[in-house]
Amino acid sequence: MKTKFLEIIRKADDVIFRYPMVLVMALLASIGAICMFEYNRERELFFVFSKFTICCCLGISLMFAIKMLSQRIGKAFLLELAGTFFLIGFYFILPKKEKEFTEVYGYIIAVTALLSHLLVSFAAFLNKDKELGFWQYNKNLFINIFLTAVFTGVLTGGIELAILAVDKLFDFNFDDKLYTDTFYVLAIFGSCFIFLLFNEKGLKHLEKDGKYPVILKFFAQFILIPLLLIYLIILYFYSIKILINWELPRGWVSYLVLAYSIVGVLALLLVYPLKEDHTKSWVRIFSKLFYFTIIPLIILLFTAIFTRILEYGYTEPRYFVLLLALWLLSVVIYFIFSKRSTIKFIPVSLFLFGAFALIFPYFNAFSTAKRSQKSELMKLLEENKLLENDKISFQKKVADTVVNEIANKFEFLAKRKQKDFLVGLVPNKDQKQLSKDIESVDFWAVADNIRNSFPNKNQTSSSKEYERLTLTSENDAFNIGNYQYLINLNRYNNGIRKVNGDEISIIEKSDDTILKIILNSKEEADFTPAIHKLMEANKNKTGMVRLPEISMESDLGKYHLKIIFTSITKDSNPYNKSGNIYYNDAVLLIKEK
Repeated sequence: MKTKFLEIIRKADDVIFRYPMVLVMALLASIGAICMFEYNRERELFFVFSKFTICCCLGISLMFAIKMLSQRIGKAFLLELAGTFFLIGFYFILPKKEKEFTEVYGYIIAVTALLSHLLVSFAAFLNKDKELGFWQYNKNLFINIFLTAVFTGVLTGGIELAILAVDKLFDFNFDDKLYTDTFYVLAIFGSCFIFLLFNEKGLKHLEKDGKYPVILKFFAQFILIPLLLIYLIILYFYSIKILINWELPRGWVSYLVLAYSIVGVLALLLVYPLKEDHTKSWVRIFSKLFYFTIIPLIILLFTAIFTRILEYGYTEPRYFVLLLALWLLSVVIYFIFSKRSTIKFIPVSLFLFGAFALIFPYFNAFSTAKRSQKSELMKLLEENKLLENDKISFQKKVADTVVNEIANKFEFLAKRKQKDFLVGLVPNKDQKQLSKDIESVDFWAVADNIRNSFPNKNQTSSSKEYERLTLTSENDAFNIGNYQYLINLNRYNNGIRKVNGDEISIIEKSDDTILKIILNSKEEADFTPAIHKLMEANKNKTGMVRLPEISMESDLGKYHLKIIFTSITKDSNPYNKSGNIYYNDAVLLIKEK
């Protein structure tokens, strides 16, 4: 027992001294996640810790890749220093405020995370020709990741249950934070530590020759390849249907083709060592036929992608799908025509394509999407003859579907900081408000204001199915003047309040659009007509409409009442043409007359 304990201590020490930067990143990520949960109500601090945690999680895979590379070429300190500077720079690339965080940053984070994991797969093998060692290394990593997930799941569940048992049996009344903190520490730092324990001494252990795992053969032969066959049959039958009906492919077929291709490539990588085994003829047949089966599907894939791009232009998701299609085409060409092909081409080429999409000047995903959507917006305006002296003429009649498309493109480009271009398209009187909305990162307001700037919209049947109008106050603070009492209102707090010995009853119903204030069960002030009148005055508008203040006043017995709303929303649909009107938060001010 003592020997086993000492062996565990020795292995733990070895992991700590061999992978210090990886563990530091995991520990910091755990602390960041705990702080995120602690400050989830303080949005500014929550966002700061979110960015910190994201960067540290990226750092785990990045520092592991650097460690593998340094075990091959040395220069560990310089490589880890460069990795640290990269993570610091990445933190400052992310926006300072939560409301500035758009989907663009989500794409950046997702692609960077993919690149850091790809780097782990090949960083130590760039100058090494030993193909089987490369495969063994990644196979062992794959197995270690699976084992880590199992061990971490059991360990986390067991410790959480142990804490719960102690809490309930001995009445400790632990704070709920203990459970979440324990989960974050074990899920991030604990899983990282377990993974490193499986890797033992690192690169030399991971790349050494070993017996081919029977479970991998079973998984590839009886699960992955049958799945591929099912995908292939579906996609080929769909291709035949397209040829018979002579119709363009549906957009989502792109994802099915990519799924088939990626699963197929994974299957090929898993069975790679068996290719030279003469007793495994199915592997040789599969390896030869797979790339040829993809060729018709690549044609289908490019047809589906360009159908969407030519109709709607580039966005980042379409760009990435196209890039994956080009990468897949390069893989097929390489393995069909190369006489000395290497499986290292797969992760290395994908890494280069991903890096190209992020950082290559002019042709990266974000520059391409901005240029394309600018061009699509100008084409839309010109086709509908909405430009006069290079400004949008909002008084012209236009279909509301076109208006929605224009508004969506304004919102898209506003999120990508194209203020000067957008402001230059609107008349001078609208430029100040548009600039203010973009600078305040109020992208919903950008789209809604564009929609509401067109008073002569021709409604289509599809646009009438569901509409929402939200009136929102521009003021976050208000002067209560000489009012003596303040009651917070929301649509869930009907009830009775005591005011100066009187009973003030609040009745609110969203379904029937009723808001009444009743004094001592006798007199009432009905604010319902005023709400309907306000919504009627804005009936030709949709989306978010800003007003200086949303307030209503009425007398009630010896009191004078004033209700100030932060926003009022009206939803309508084919089943309720009159719509439901409701508010979330408001205040009722009361004073004696």
